[in-house]
Amino acid sequence: MFSYILRRLLLVIPVAFGVSVICFLLVQIAPGDPLTSIMPAEATAEEQAAMRAAYGLDKPLPVQYAIWAAKLVHGDMGNSIASGRPVASEVFGAVKNSLLLAVAAAIIAFPIGTILGFTAGYFRDTWVDRLVTGVAIAGVSVPNYWLGIVLVIIFSVTLGWLPAIGAGPGGSQHWAWDFEHIRYLILPAITLSVVPIGIIARTIRALAGDILSMEFVQALYAKGMSRGDVLCHVARNAAATALSVMGLQIAQLLGGSILIETVFNWPGSGFLLSNAIFQQDLPLLQGTILVLAMFFVISNLVVDVAQAAIDPRIKRG
Repeated sequence: MFSYILRRLLLVIPVAFGVSVICFLLVQIAPGDPLTSIMPAEATAEEQAAMRAAYGLDKPLPVQYAIWAAKLVHGDMGNSIASGRPVASEVFGAVKNSLLLAVAAAIIAFPIGTILGFTAGYFRDTWVDRLVTGVAIAGVSVPNYWLGIVLVIIFSVTLGWLPAIGAGPGGSQHWAWDFEHIRYLILPAITLSVVPIGIIARTIRALAGDILSMEFVQALYAKGMSRGDVLCHVARNAAATALSVMGLQIAQLLGGSILIETVFNWPGSGFLLSNAIFQQDLPLLQGTILVLAMFFVISNLVVDVAQAAIDPRIKRG
């Protein structure tokens, strides 16, 4: 097990390098000049050149990447062009809020999706299966930003039960563990959980249905094993693949919530990324994309290790 983990850790190094190169190049080839958002229209050519030199934009791309990567190694992501604040503090503060929202959505989505999937797989080709499959397809198909707007209209505007936007009372951008702040988390978490519920339910439905049709399940019943014990065996056989899907969904919840955070004005990484795009803030854009991409890499590493711990056949492969 230790050698398997070590191999996976060593593979992270070239992957992280490739991710950093792609993040840097994708932002650099975007159209537009990032300095136009902070420089006055009457700025002289000398002032523009001085500003470019200050942000290192006058150097060739390979040199810019080398400087950026060297700073990254020391934890320095540079300063935001728009605000002048350190990128690291802005990104990690926003990622903390996004992680809170992603975990809340996962707490809702994973149990519900798992229960629906096992129920549909157990009652395969019955009206229960068709009902659950229809619910799962609807969850994946409905645009989550539209669902968020509908929930705001119903529960905030019409009923007045829950707040519509922000992370806390009075437009607060900082989270606190109390009832008032939790109320602000409910609607965006529910909205963000709908798509993972559908994906997990459909995945586990297919896994459970296939495993229940295997010969070893009939052998377990023939040996006199109870239905609950048989379902435990089925769950263990499906756990590795299900865990892989859930791990990817966690990363997707963290990095793919830009529309949800914009709808609910949630101060997370998606909202920060949206502002950085509109402001053409290259350092902030690069830092945000890199951190979100590395979350995908780390989540894949954790899932691979967890899969190997659950299913020893993965290590042998």
